[in-house]
Amino acid sequence: MNTIQMNLFDYFYEDESFTTKEATEVINTVKDMKVNDESVRARIYEGVERGIFSKISRGVYQVTSQIKGKETRCLLINGDGKDLSSIPDKSIDGIVTDHPYSLVKSLKGGNRNFAKYELFRYEQNDFTEKKRVLKEGAFLVEFLPEENEDNMEYLYSIKKMAKDAGFRYYSKVSWSKGTFVSNTGRKSSNCEDVMIFSNGKPRELRLNQKRNLQIARENNLDVKGKSSYEVRDILEKHGLEIHYMSGTSKMLPTAFDYQPAKAKEKIHSAEKPVELLEDIIHCISKPYELLLDQFGGSGNFAIASLNTNRNVIVIEKDEETYDKMKENILNNSNDTVQEDKENTIEIEL
Repeated sequence: MNTIQMNLFDYFYEDESFTTKEATEVINTVKDMKVNDESVRARIYEGVERGIFSKISRGVYQVTSQIKGKETRCLLINGDGKDLSSIPDKSIDGIVTDHPYSLVKSLKGGNRNFAKYELFRYEQNDFTEKKRVLKEGAFLVEFLPEENEDNMEYLYSIKKMAKDAGFRYYSKVSWSKGTFVSNTGRKSSNCEDVMIFSNGKPRELRLNQKRNLQIARENNLDVKGKSSYEVRDILEKHGLEIHYMSGTSKMLPTAFDYQPAKAKEKIHSAEKPVELLEDIIHCISKPYELLLDQFGGSGNFAIASLNTNRNVIVIEKDEETYDKMKENILNNSNDTVQEDKENTIEIEL
């Protein structure tokens, strides 16, 4: 998808439709790209052919992947996850990612090299860009290695860069890998850290049970013995306002305890279990919101997002990994997505 199509896709994502005239105005006035009408029209026609847009009537179009009812979409990008320039400001509801960090000692065991992919270290601009694309209050989740002599300073610098970019530290939760134990380094380990930041004040995702119970009782609704989620559903059914508090949708656990896949079963060496990612997704977002994984790897985050009714953008730079990731997503997503494969959008930057 070229830049014009990407901008139109993002701008009209939630609109019922858009006209050729509106598209041209957005590209030239809002995006300040100074492109003639013919070029915009040609890009729209190409988008229709590729399934990005749908033609409703003469000169009227619709973003094919807009959210309708319970549809969700996965946008796959074969490109550099550090380059978020094509993603509009404040358009993402949450980022969950595991960057391929360059920590030599942490990725070697004896003569074994655990990382067979391009590595790098975050820089300040990486967090500046993450903050730019995230909505206010949205959560940033970074998978990071457990602290040791080799990575101590780098892990500290990540927190500092996030803070300097305007993020707030929210919490750190360990991912406990079940029965798996790594015997590299100075001590046996079976954990990684899940570091959580918020873009400014954390958004309101946690149900305010006290206030919701009060509203239910004021309206003579029987909620005795009901859970906070059941009370929410009852209020929603009766068209009553549901109240939330600042923070993740639930109290975070002392640890996320999920067994990783066996090495021979993995698509990617740094692969995370789908169930773990689903748990995190539930904590930081609502259904039908748009999430981002900048370094796709196995593609399990896309599967977890679709399984939990979230829209998702997944970026992967390595072409071979990208092909495996795409196959994994198409083969292992839930039934609805498998039946709707033709609407999964694949783009290249």
